[in-house]
This record gives sequence, C-alpha cells and structure tokens, in this order.
Amino acid sequence: MIELPYLLFLGDAPDPLAAKVAQGIKDWRPDHALGQLRLEGCKANLDLHDMTIADAVAAGVKTLVIGVANRGGIISPVWKSALLEALDAGLDIASGLHNLLRNEADLAVKAKELGRTLHDVRVPSVSYPIANGKKRTGKRLLAVGTDCSVGKMYTGLCVEKAMQALGRKATFRATGQTGILITGDGVPLDAMIADFMAGSIEYLTPDNEPDHWDIIEGQGSLFHASFSGVAMALIHGGQPDALVLCHEPNRPHMRGLPDYRLPSLEALRDLALPIAQIVNPACRVVGVSLNTSALGLDEALTLCAEIEARLDLSTVDPFRHGAERLAEALDTI
Repeated sequence: MIELPYLLFLGDAPDPLAAKVAQGIKDWRPDHALGQLRLEGCKANLDLHDMTIADAVAAGVKTLVIGVANRGGIISPVWKSALLEALDAGLDIASGLHNLLRNEADLAVKAKELGRTLHDVRVPSVSYPIANGKKRTGKRLLAVGTDCSVGKMYTGLCVEKAMQALGRKATFRATGQTGILITGDGVPLDAMIADFMAGSIEYLTPDNEPDHWDIIEGQGSLFHASFSGVAMALIHGGQPDALVLCHEPNRPHMRGLPDYRLPSLEALRDLALPIAQIVNPACRVVGVSLNTSALGLDEALTLCAEIEARLDLSTVDPFRHGAERLAEALDTI
C-alpha cells in the first residue's frame, strides 16, 4: 500500500497537460494531496501549497508521487536531486512512469539503505490470460477519444459518480497510472506484453450482475500513430455495450504529433463502433464528452449544444457540467 498523504512532484513539466497525473489526484483525491513541488522552469501549477521536501515532512507527508507523464515515461536526470532528498528525508516515492524507480541504481541503493519503498505502479502484478472473446455477464462502458489526454479518465470517473448518485451499480476500472493511483487498483495496460493486453481487460471486467456497469478507463486513441494499440485492446478486451466519444476542442494537432490533425467526432464514431461490434454486435454510442477547460462557460455550453444537434447524442463536459445525462443514456442499453 502507498502511504498517505502525498506531495505531488511536478518537476519541470513543460505545460499543464504534462502534469495530468498530479492533476487527476488533486481533482479526485484532494484529501491525499497536501502540496506540490515544482522545479525551476515548471510550467504547471495545481494551485496547491508549494512545498520543499522539509515542508512536506513537517506537514506529515509520507510519499512523494511523481505527477508528471512525459513522452516515453522517463525519469529525468534533472529530478534526481529532489528524489534523493525525499528519500533522505524519510519519504517513500511512487511513480507510474515506464522508466521504473527500481531500475535507477542511485534511487534503489538509497532506498535500500534507508528502508524506504519505491512504488512502481506501472508494473503488472498478475499473470494475465490471453483474451478469449467470450461474452461476459454485466454491462460495460468505454470512453474512446479523438486523441490522447482528452479526458477519457475524467469521463469514466464522472460517470461512475453520477451513476452511484442515481442509485445505479457502477465501478470505475482503472487502466493507467493515474487511475491506479486514484483508485488503488487496476491494470497498467500500456506496460503489458501486447499478446496479453486484451486479456488483462477481460480479467479486469469479469462476469457481474446483469444491471452492473463496469466503467472502463480509456487509453490512447485509434487515430494516434504512437498509442493506437492500447485503444484497440480496450475495445476488444472490454467488449463494451456502450461507447462515449471524448474530445478536446481547439487542440491544434494530435498530442506529440504536430503533423497529424485531430479526427472529427464523426470519424471517431464511424471507426470505433464497427470495431466494438466485432466483439459485441449490440454496442452503441451513447454520448459525447467534451473537455472544455480552455473555453468560457457560455462558449462551452454553446459548443455542447451544437455538437448534440449535429450528432444527436447527449453532449456535456462531465467534469464541468456533471455526467448525469451520460449516466441516464445508459438506461437505453
């Protein structure tokens, strides 16, 4: 178990989106996050108390969580002095990066000497099976996106919250580092051997009560040249009964791929649904989730209304407006 509470390490994040792990923890588990640690040049700010390592220890922090999700999941050499200082001060460290803490010799030696724990949450803890494609009882919702980092996890968490408020049976199923750090459980899908990705999602969403919904955290995008594989595995392993289309308007290009423009929501619908219907012919698209954080309130509401009229699907920013309409749309399945 990762000891609470946390100091969220933002390092030298080049923009707010690079600190999405920390942002997710702050938004969904605010009681866990006592402060933030930013290095020189950091362009992210969670509006938490800026703390030094000494400040954090004095405040009762137990674990420094690396809240940065950089391309490739690398532990930057620039961070090392702060990470070593955290170990010296008595803190454990948790990370969801591909570059594992335990494989960094200086951190591993220091942690062993001091009796500290290095938590690598992106390491599979189960021997997952190969997918078999067999139909499972219960129902499943999957968020699919026009790009990476457009709000698929937030959509799932918002829908779970709305469904539980309505008295419905629903469980958020984490498939990435941030979701696992928020919920304490899940599958680190993008760290799985490819042959076992879909099987791990079958394992994560087993047979359940007929009226129970597993809300599966989306990953990547079918349109993203770097990260399409995880999106495909989620669709086939999840066998979703319903899809929600996720999109961030006004994004200039695919995340990390300046030569690729974002597809339209219609293109996402027309690609994702036939793929989902291979494993579940009854699958339907039930709504659209927009990340309107960069828009004014009136502009966001106008855009939601325009897309809803265009696609004839319930369209909301679930974090800003609530996800009740998306939850209610599942009653039609």
